[in-house]
Amino acid sequence: VLPASLKMPHKQQPRTQSIAMGRGARKKDEDSGTDVGEGTDEWAQSKATVRPPDQLDLTDAELKEEFTRILTANNPHAPQNIVRYSFKEGTYKLIGFVDQLAVHFSQVGNLIPKDSDEGRRQHYRDELAAVSYQGSQESAKVVISETEILEEEEEPKEAEAGSQTDVPTAEASEKMVEEELITPKQPKERKLTNKFNFSERASQTFNNPLRDRECQMEPPPRTNFSATANQWEIYDAYVEELEKQEKTKEKEKTKTLVAKKMGKMAMRKTTSMESQSDDITKVTQAAKIVERMVNQNTYDDVAQDFKYYEDAADEYRDQEGTLLPLWKFQNDKAKRLAVTALCWNPKYNDLFAVGHGSYDFLKQSRGMLLLYSMKNPSFPEYIFSSESGVMCLDIHVDHPYLVVVGHYDGNVAIYNLKKPHSQPSFRSSAKSGKHTDPVWQVRWQKDDMDHNLNFFSVSSDGRIVSWTLVKSELVHTEVIKLKVEGSSSGSLEGSQIHTVGCGTAFDFHKELDYVFLVGTEEGKIYKCSKSYSSQFLDTYDAHNMAVDAVSWNPYHTKVFISCSSDWTVKIWDHTVKTPMFIYDLTSAVGDVAWAPYSSTVFAAVTTNGKTHVFDLSTNKYEAICSQAVVAKKKNKITHVQFNPIHPIIIVGDDRGHVTCLKLSPNLRKMPKEKKGQEVQKGPAVEIAKLDKLLNLVREVKTKT
Repeated sequence: VLPASLKMPHKQQPRTQSIAMGRGARKKDEDSGTDVGEGTDEWAQSKATVRPPDQLDLTDAELKEEFTRILTANNPHAPQNIVRYSFKEGTYKLIGFVDQLAVHFSQVGNLIPKDSDEGRRQHYRDELAAVSYQGSQESAKVVISETEILEEEEEPKEAEAGSQTDVPTAEASEKMVEEELITPKQPKERKLTNKFNFSERASQTFNNPLRDRECQMEPPPRTNFSATANQWEIYDAYVEELEKQEKTKEKEKTKTLVAKKMGKMAMRKTTSMESQSDDITKVTQAAKIVERMVNQNTYDDVAQDFKYYEDAADEYRDQEGTLLPLWKFQNDKAKRLAVTALCWNPKYNDLFAVGHGSYDFLKQSRGMLLLYSMKNPSFPEYIFSSESGVMCLDIHVDHPYLVVVGHYDGNVAIYNLKKPHSQPSFRSSAKSGKHTDPVWQVRWQKDDMDHNLNFFSVSSDGRIVSWTLVKSELVHTEVIKLKVEGSSSGSLEGSQIHTVGCGTAFDFHKELDYVFLVGTEEGKIYKCSKSYSSQFLDTYDAHNMAVDAVSWNPYHTKVFISCSSDWTVKIWDHTVKTPMFIYDLTSAVGDVAWAPYSSTVFAAVTTNGKTHVFDLSTNKYEAICSQAVVAKKKNKITHVQFNPIHPIIIVGDDRGHVTCLKLSPNLRKMPKEKKGQEVQKGPAVEIAKLDKLLNLVREVKTKT
């Protein structure tokens, strides 16, 4: 082991000696009072500054110049050029906001508030431990004092008695302390403001509860289906699927052969178009359902009125009623086209067809056929356009997907709603005997003996034509040629020239299929038969102007109604040449229609924008409802139709709009119940009700 003097470095030894020498010299100098000079070392002297070789030489002004540096919260390591792709604009865009937070130190704390339950339990445990420690020290002191007392006292009995009295007092004091610690005194709470949980009073507002919007709907119909799957059925299903696949492969082969002839580019286009159409057809049904659901929510209040609302004010009116507007059907493609025809679908009671054209003969352009549903009032279910205006239409009773249309140019056409294309399935032409003037009325008839579909048409050229579909072709036969009776004029050669009667409307008898009525522009109504093409069964001098509509009563086989531009509506008995009832509506009457629920109720529309509803059993002299339906004064109402089941009517005007209106209870009164008698309903009651009115009129006429 080396001595301590040898362990120290060689350079430090003289420093210790110099310190000792310096101390001795300082003592000597203090005694003598002389200056220090001899005992000092080199390191004790003043230090000289050492300058680096590359230091700049600056002037005083440059040294005094201040350079300010601003500290910011931006993270220098944060990226500044992050770029993201924007799908909306289709380009990469620079992101301006970058997170500048840089965490230097974080530690999870373990502090507990004193007021919490955990804090109180810890405080109780610490005090209990401290008290137990103090109690052990005090007990030790008590034991020492007792031994001293025992040594000093001579009488053991007294010492024992004294020790017995001291021990219970100590135990009692320990119990008291424990009880106090177990039930600690709660300190007075001081309300301290929490600087980290601060909220202004103004922000503590009351939030209103959210409302739930509900809509009533009928539950969808349910059906139970059950079947058994055997091995034979599974095998047959697989065989059918394989056959289908083979057929599709054969079709694809034929398509590829045709496509090769047309060229590769044409084949690519057709395949892309087919794929697109397939994708669209998959979505159409779901899109239509969603669209109807959205419209049902949008027009929920209108649907509720249509189904449940009844005008309670009718009880206080004197047998008068009102019309409640429901939906308004319009389409941008049919703007500036008048409503020229209306017809409800006989099978689907919410679907109706609208024909668009123009009654202004100087402004004839295009035409449209639209089919609307009350389930979707915002957009038509079907749209068909034509080069000529649509003047009339009718839907087949047994085949509700077939719609026959008469055009302004004299053509007739049949549209099939099952086929997706917008062109008619059948169309007349100049070769197939089309009319030379506008077609004013078309009506489906019962199938002929060979079960071929057929319909009739009437036109201003005076011809009533029967059209039959034979082998996907329209075959026409002229039923009758209208002639104005008593208007023949002699020519130079002596032959007579009959002026042609211009047919405007016609209607077939409900029971006798061969009997029909024809209205003309001259104001006359002819009763014709399919069996006689040369003469009329009867002639009625009905009106002074053109007959706009003729219609048989749906219940009474003898009664029909007519309206005209001479402002009148007339009700006739076809066995009598004079009208039973005449009503002057002070404006040109565009259309008239019988109600399907009563033999005495009918509606008429006039060009001044009003709809009139009559009930002959309630009031024989005037309408029980005359209401303006169109907002603008110049807007004219052209057509009206009753729904076959629901208590509503649809009204069309010359602006292309169709308005749906609900009849109030007074406009559709049914027979009242009598005490002790059942309510009699049916066609017999309606016929008797109208017969009673006709008999009253006949009696008055015979008396006069």
